[in-house]
Amino acid sequence: MKFYIATDHAGLDLKDYTVELLKAKGHEVVDLGPHSKDRVDYPDFAVKVCNAVLTDEEDADGILICGSGLGMSMAANRFSGIRAALCHDAYTATMARAHNDANVLCFGERVVGRGVAESIIDAWVTAAFEGGRHADRVAKIEAVGGCSATL
Repeated sequence: MKFYIATDHAGLDLKDYTVELLKAKGHEVVDLGPHSKDRVDYPDFAVKVCNAVLTDEEDADGILICGSGLGMSMAANRFSGIRAALCHDAYTATMARAHNDANVLCFGERVVGRGVAESIIDAWVTAAFEGGRHADRVAKIEAVGGCSATL
């Protein structure tokens, strides 16, 4: 699989660990930064990852990490075509893929440690979208598109 990954200053250590972990598992990783612990704004890096995922002609996914994962997931979900999932464990990662066809994984360095992060990533990589009734629900998510819609 191919992953675009970014963080803010609060998730740098876990991002660096995640990049190396993914590479060791044979995945292609594009690290979009940052590369120091200088303060940065998480929306700027969410934009980088989401644009990369949306424009990549392959089937690439994104990973966004910040202190809690909340800010990154909120920023990412502003993009039409992005379904960012804030995951705290392997179960939520599996369900995000299987039921929501999520294409951006979010988690927080201050919430999950390295072992939990690895279990989340492993679950994300092995899970597949189930389609069926879930496809109709994903289509409804996409139809919302940032407007006030009645479903």
